[in-house]
Amino acid sequence: MRLVLLGPPGAGKGTQATRLVEKHGIVQLSTGDMLRAAVAAGTPIGLQARAVMESGGLVSDEIVIGIIRDRIQEPDAKKGFILDGFPRTVAQAEALEALLAQEGLKLKAVIELKVDQARLVDRIVKRAADALAAGQPVRKDDDPEVFKTRLAAYNRDTAAVTPFYGARGQLTAIDGMQPIDAVTKAIDKVLAG
Repeated sequence: MRLVLLGPPGAGKGTQATRLVEKHGIVQLSTGDMLRAAVAAGTPIGLQARAVMESGGLVSDEIVIGIIRDRIQEPDAKKGFILDGFPRTVAQAEALEALLAQEGLKLKAVIELKVDQARLVDRIVKRAADALAAGQPVRKDDDPEVFKTRLAAYNRDTAAVTPFYGARGQLTAIDGMQPIDAVTKAIDKVLAG
């Protein structure tokens, strides 16, 4: 089972990915984690990424796709994977499509968690308050100003990925403003059908 989860920051992709990992025994692939792991392991693509990262540049789509190619060939990804936070652009979606075709793989589903962006800031403020109340650190991403910057970047760059998958008939939209368990049930229904 290979999935792409789409939606703006704060939509609940990470929460749902964790549940899918537990339920289906698949891996969640975070491009940031994969980049750091490839750099630490000193793989050829990791060395390329390190050179770019150390110079303060953004890692190219070619390097990111190379890291994904390497990662999906690892034994724990054979059963399936969830891409959360990738693809971020139409160019990355096209590159992912080409990579999967080369590997003889297909996506089972592309799920967009649709949310009311005006209410997302309230959700993030609440998440920060809940973390503080539980004695946990507040994620930097949960700062409302940082969040608004991330949301603007999503709307500028990543929102175009949704119509890309919609035009291919691969996209299913789910109301991400529902309670967490209701979103999980909706995703399970998509995957069962």
